[in-house]
Amino acid sequence: MNPEPGASRVTTTVEAQVIPLRRTREKPTAPPRPVEAAVARPPVPPQPDPVTNALTFLRNRLTGEYEVDEFGFDRELTETLLLPPLRLLYEKWFRVTTHGIDNVPKDGGALIVCNHSGTLPLDAVMTAVAVHDEHPARRHLRMLGADLVFRTPLLSALARKSGQTLACHPDAERLLSSGELVGVWPEGFKGIGKPFSSRYKLQRFGRGGFVSAALRTGVPIVPCSIVGAEEIYPKIANLKPLARLLGLPYFPVTPLFPLLGPLGAVPLPTKWTIEFGEPIRTDALDPDEADDPMLVFSLTDQVRESIQQTLYRHLAQRESVFKG
Repeated sequence: MNPEPGASRVTTTVEAQVIPLRRTREKPTAPPRPVEAAVARPPVPPQPDPVTNALTFLRNRLTGEYEVDEFGFDRELTETLLLPPLRLLYEKWFRVTTHGIDNVPKDGGALIVCNHSGTLPLDAVMTAVAVHDEHPARRHLRMLGADLVFRTPLLSALARKSGQTLACHPDAERLLSSGELVGVWPEGFKGIGKPFSSRYKLQRFGRGGFVSAALRTGVPIVPCSIVGAEEIYPKIANLKPLARLLGLPYFPVTPLFPLLGPLGAVPLPTKWTIEFGEPIRTDALDPDEADDPMLVFSLTDQVRESIQQTLYRHLAQRESVFKG
């Protein structure tokens, strides 16, 4: 007996719905591949072997196969022996936070001008570590030091090896003209040796000699502000007779030194912040204007004001001396 037309249509519809379901059960969908399998990861660069580096350094020292520039800077010795212990201070003791490293040029000459404080010039060496370790080009900061540094026998040789030179116009201009980063602390001993009651109040910036050097070479001036160094050795007094006897600009008295002897010379573990500000360009100015006292004074005051305002901003933001 033939089925009715309506029943035929219902049966066909049901079969059409059941067949795909059976096929789906027979051929289940494969699970998706992990994303990591489809993305090619870049190879991890090999880490330098400290033992190999040490052996290479010793071999070069014995054979004399290392370079020293005209100022006495020994790049290999600085990177192998001097920077590692300073890096421990930078990362573990002072826990330095660096801002604005992109304002330091990737190549070519520039003058980095910083505030100075702390009784001992640890702020200068920490700035040098910041430039080398935080900058993508791993640049070295060639610091301009006071004549006292180069009159001290052992310290003089160490300063030359690490790239420092005397704070004078000819040396500064030669370094800048050759494309080096030059660091200067124009407050000098007035800044580093000021009493704790005057912390974070910038002293006079000398006669603006650093501005003249930048104008003559056409390099940018990068203001650099350092917070945290003022409190590492709180200077509460100065023993002037002893300072004159030793030929020093000051002999500091702190809450721990000289009361605790050598132990009092350990710096307090304050939290540091270093900020490199917006560069001030000089290449659009006439180099002959480097002897114009009004222009030099104006640029000097601009740099000083930039550093002072940045110091005030960071002081208002920090939680405490020992915490950022």
